[in-house]
Amino acid sequence: MEGIPLSIFQKLNTRLEEQQLQDQPTDYLDQLFEHYKERLLKESNLEQLIQLPAYQKSKTIEKLVFEMLVEEKIIITEQDKAKLLTMILNDSVGYGPLEPLLKNEEITEIMVNGPSEIYIERNGTISQAQITFKNNEHIRNIIERIVAPIGRRIDESSPLVDGRLEDGSRINAAIPPVSVKGPVLTIRKFRKDPYTIEDLINFHTMTVPMARFLEAAMASKLNVIISGGTGSGKTTLLNVVSAGIPLGERIITIEDSAELRLNRKNVVSLEARPANMEGTGEISIRQLVRNALRMRPDRIIVGEVRGAEAMDMLQAMNTGHEGSLTTIHANNPNDAMSRIEAMILMGNASMTAEVVRSFIASAVQLVVQTLRLQDGSRKIVSIAEAVPQERGFVLRDIFRFRQYGVEKDGKVVGHFEPTGVVPLCLEKMKAFGQTLPEDYFSREDVAWS
Repeated sequence: MEGIPLSIFQKLNTRLEEQQLQDQPTDYLDQLFEHYKERLLKESNLEQLIQLPAYQKSKTIEKLVFEMLVEEKIIITEQDKAKLLTMILNDSVGYGPLEPLLKNEEITEIMVNGPSEIYIERNGTISQAQITFKNNEHIRNIIERIVAPIGRRIDESSPLVDGRLEDGSRINAAIPPVSVKGPVLTIRKFRKDPYTIEDLINFHTMTVPMARFLEAAMASKLNVIISGGTGSGKTTLLNVVSAGIPLGERIITIEDSAELRLNRKNVVSLEARPANMEGTGEISIRQLVRNALRMRPDRIIVGEVRGAEAMDMLQAMNTGHEGSLTTIHANNPNDAMSRIEAMILMGNASMTAEVVRSFIASAVQLVVQTLRLQDGSRKIVSIAEAVPQERGFVLRDIFRFRQYGVEKDGKVVGHFEPTGVVPLCLEKMKAFGQTLPEDYFSREDVAWS
């Protein structure tokens, strides 16, 4: 076996006498990393190694590297040895420089714009991460490693890919020619332990009256649309609100990429599938919604409506599957309803706008609007009731968040408040045994910070 070059060995010993490894790997560790990675590629049975379980795979690589260090008589500190091994493991069986970011539970989003331009979101604030890739090819290799196990591919003929990791994290990647400057990657992470409604109260995402109202809405089988922009917390809220569905009911969830985690029994999760390399085999959200109706659901939860499936979803809400939920990308409740109307009209040219509005009015009872504010905090800025009228419906705010300033440190100043509107759905809630205090809806001296 070929040993490490003498010049590198001498450089190693010199540097070891002068310094210990600090926070970032130094050149000599990088050289060791490249050397042993190359030896692993040449001397180990990669096909057999890849098929091993994750834990066994790591232990095998660890053993091989230690044997190589002994064989070449390389003497480095335990600290350096541990960091070298971590670098090799991350690159061999992990996701390279992304590995520590993925393991950090405080980080909720990872955005790779280029080899030295990696951003993270932590507690709602975006900052640049102190990691780098070697080059665009390194990013491309990591993307391919991510998408291969989930049965997706990425190449010039198919330069975009959506998917999820084993832990449920959602990934989106794009490569040239779609991405002009090089490969880009976005990973949205999800907590191992899903948030509860009490967590969102503590985060000041909503108030206790708002939370209890939403819980009562679920128990009373009201149909709810959750609206908001990207990263505003729609999926988190959908997951939290779903916990209010009484135990024993059968729930069918339908998503592009499975993200919802309902910690309960009798839940069936369906996931859409993109077309294969030949352009066939696609299973759309609309197909899954139609199929779900044959699976004896009590409730149907659609992760997001964005097309013709809006019609099928509302039909389900109107035909014995009350208490169903979905999300939609929109800036406010009125925009959300307008988007649903447009989706239905585009997929059903024979229907008139007036008929569609009446259809929506009979299907949707509540629209909950989420927003990510300037300081990174996420709020429910509106809970509105859809009140049927002769030619459609009108939306009336029940609760809202009123912003009236920004402090010097950038923190948003505002408060939650009831609008004074007593919702019509209270009668249905009472029929289901859900009674809420009248002062939840009174404007008299009531404002919750």
